Amino acid sequence: MTVALNLEARKSPGAEGWFRRAESWLDDRGKGAWIAVMVLGFVFFWPVGLALLAYMIWSKRMFSKDSSHSRSAHDTEWTNRRHGFRPSGNSAFDAYKADTLKRLMDEQEQFETFLERLRAAKDQQEFDAFMDERAETARKARAQRAEAADEADEDGDAADHDAPAKA
Repeated sequence: MTVALNLEARKSPGAEGWFRRAESWLDDRGKGAWIAVMVLGFVFFWPVGLALLAYMIWSKRMFSKDSSHSRSAHDTEWTNRRHGFRPSGNSAFDAYKADTLKRLMDEQEQFETFLERLRAAKDQQEFDAFMDERAETARKARAQRAEAADEADEDGDAADHDAPAKA
């Protein structure tokens, strides 16, 4: 993060070319934006659409999972500038800000990890309750079958006792 802030301090905001800004804008909106621009290029002037198609294939934007493939230092600089990470001119404050932002990002990561563990524990608790309920239902069903079998045995035993008495 400090490297990106230092790179940004060396370059003026107006030094970024229109092509880089357009590329970054399209990357932020995803592959659909690239395809829409390419189709419009074919509609209005076919060589522009063809050039965009060739660029998308050459830069692997067409076949990657997301359109923002490899970020260069320039792209990182643009992102930092857009999200308010520009230097103030006071090196002490910039160092403090960089440390604070790093600490906050670390805390956010720890909190997200905590939330994942919490969700996993809740899911495990719900699963255990489901399995206990299922086991209890199975025990009750077995007990009912055993009672029914005992009653059938008692009825059968009583019928067996009655049969010789009648004979």
